[in-house]
Parts: sequence; structure tokens; C-alpha cells
Amino acid sequence: MVAVDPTREAMAAFAALPQDQPIAMINLLRFRARADYPAGHPLHAAETSGAEAYAAYGRAAAAPFARAGGSQVWLGRPTSTLIGPTDEQWDLAFIAEYPSATAFLAMLRDEDYRAAVIHRQAAVLDSRLIRCDPMQRPA
Repeated sequence: MVAVDPTREAMAAFAALPQDQPIAMINLLRFRARADYPAGHPLHAAETSGAEAYAAYGRAAAAPFARAGGSQVWLGRPTSTLIGPTDEQWDLAFIAEYPSATAFLAMLRDEDYRAAVIHRQAAVLDSRLIRCDPMQRPA
């Protein structure tokens, strides 16, 4: 299954979960070899890689991410799958934390963030975005 944007059903399920507690979002990303900007976009015919387009997304989304209280707590390059489908290869993995699900949803509605998403859509061939709620560590 290839996934770039959340479905309406996934967003409804997300919205049905508790909104007033901190959350972490696990991100797994596979980039296109060449970014796929829509016709009419200034970068449509450019030789921009998916990784470069994702970097543009990161720059454009930085201010809305900060306004939402987001922080990137871990970043890495996946190198080997020990458990799971070996055909799912990822170029980038990171964990972002937000003070609440409400803050995350507010970021998604932010006009500057919505403008930045075109770079993400052009960059990403496949992705996973997994919400995690906090737990107490066992003693």
C-alpha cells in the first residue's frame, strides 16, 4: 500500500482519540527519485529530487511547526528491517512531538503549513505517519 496523504477515515479516527494530551508522531518516508510537482507549479519541470523537495517542505513548514509547539526529537536514516516487510524501504525516519493532538490539527489547518504541503506531496513516494500516545514506563 502506497500512502502519501491521510484518508478522511484516518483523520476521523485521529480526531476521535483524546485531543488534550501530548502526542508523538513516528514518520517513515520514501522519496521519489524526481519530485513530482503539478503542472503549472514553478518547479514542475525542474530537476528537483524528492529529497530536495522534502527539504523545501521542511523549510516552509518550520514556522507552522514551531507555532504548534512541535519539536523533532529524533531523526535517522533507516538501514535495515529486522522485523517487518523487507520491501518497505525508507529514506528517512523521525519522531516529532506535539503538546497535544489539538496543536497538531491546528498546524494542519495553518495557511502557511497548507502552502508547504505541495513540496511534501511532490517529494514523497510512500510514507507512514503513526500517532503515539504517552505511557508510563513500567517500574
